Amino acid sequence: MSSPDPQVREPHGDENRPDHGEQPGGVRPPRNPPVRGPIVAVTGAASGVGAALVARLAASDEVKQVVAIDERRGECTEAQWHVLDVRDPAIAEKLRGADVVVHLALDLDLETDPAARTAYNVRGTQTVLTAAAAAGVHRVVLCTSAMVYGALPDNDIPLTEDSELRATAEATGVGDLLEIERLGRRAPRAHPGLNVTVVRPAVLVGGTDTALTRYFESPRLLVVAGSRPTWQFCHVEDLVSALEYAALEKVEGELAVGCEGWLEQEEVEELSGIRRMELPSAVALGAAARLHRIGLTPSPAGDLAYTMHPWVVSVSRLHAAGWRPRWTNEEVLAELLQEVAGRHTVVGRRLGRKDATAAGAAGATVALLGAAAAIRAARRRRGI
Repeated sequence: MSSPDPQVREPHGDENRPDHGEQPGGVRPPRNPPVRGPIVAVTGAASGVGAALVARLAASDEVKQVVAIDERRGECTEAQWHVLDVRDPAIAEKLRGADVVVHLALDLDLETDPAARTAYNVRGTQTVLTAAAAAGVHRVVLCTSAMVYGALPDNDIPLTEDSELRATAEATGVGDLLEIERLGRRAPRAHPGLNVTVVRPAVLVGGTDTALTRYFESPRLLVVAGSRPTWQFCHVEDLVSALEYAALEKVEGELAVGCEGWLEQEEVEELSGIRRMELPSAVALGAAARLHRIGLTPSPAGDLAYTMHPWVVSVSRLHAAGWRPRWTNEEVLAELLQEVAGRHTVVGRRLGRKDATAAGAAGATVALLGAAAAIRAARRRRGI
């Protein structure tokens, strides 16, 4: 009797029945195992960094669910949306069941009234931290800025993430960011079991409008005599990926995020093709202060410090967790120059088309003289 063909299985018992992939005992393994990752809530979810993060998290296999919170509904249909102001205590109920909250509902618009901006930013952060603790959330991720380290002539290059926060409230929004950082440090003491991670990006680029991005809209790059500017950028895409790392708890603590290394002012001028205009410190700071005081520019004189002194940061904690930026400083600067093409700004003030034509033809010096004339005219109107 010949042996059976080894490639042909002899029928045995119930093997004639269709195989449905059942395991012994009749237990059928799930075709699509449920995602066991965290439920992540994002505030400020309808636009900007928040919208980009919601889309990224919703597409991730490591996230169970995304809860999106804003004052209007965003475009990501995969997220669960709640429309409300983050200062509303009812947010606690919307956060119930979430594991992590990424708080991105901040107003850093240059044109916003400073008092209203602070009221929104500080009260919103207080409410989110308190609501998260009440809802049983175990981690909150806050996003501030590397500006909180301060721009000072004796800063280390680069600053470590544990460096002292030496900024003052003199630059746009920095006072709010420092208060947010203080609230973040205090929250775990007030609410045991709540952990807070803080992400601090360098100069943020990618659909942003700040005093630092407007610096590159000027017909000349203002350089204060005797200063040593250094530039480190952070593309929005890299910030979003760093926030995802924090949301997935791959990294924690106080984290700086930005491109590798930095650019000296001379490199920026060579890459941008924009020439400098150098002014004595007293002239530059005095003019900036006067222009802001009479309402001709949105940027206080404190913003100039961040174009004068180094404040570049190490991103060692994210690196240790395996994160790497996709963008270089050179690439981000090139994108920034494309974004601001056609815009014209002098001392932080956007110029109209007629003013911009004059500034482009006559150079930044004439533009500054025009600003000085505007100061004198304003004083005459006010009887000063």
